[in-house]
Amino acid sequence: MAHPKRRQSKARTRKRRTHDALTAPQVSACPTTGQPHLFHRAHWHEGKLYYKGKVVMEKEEA
Repeated sequence: MAHPKRRQSKARTRKRRTHDALTAPQVSACPTTGQPHLFHRAHWHEGKLYYKGKVVMEKEEA
């Protein structure tokens, strides 16, 4: 198994990783509400938490 001869500096590593931030996050529309949200994330809409188009939780009013 290959091993690096020298340790890569933090600056060099971070320069390589900056390109991931250039792409915009993927957004999809909820099939139930039509609201835009990030993939694989739950989102709130009108006091209800939706995930995969289904209500997961409702906000309790105090």
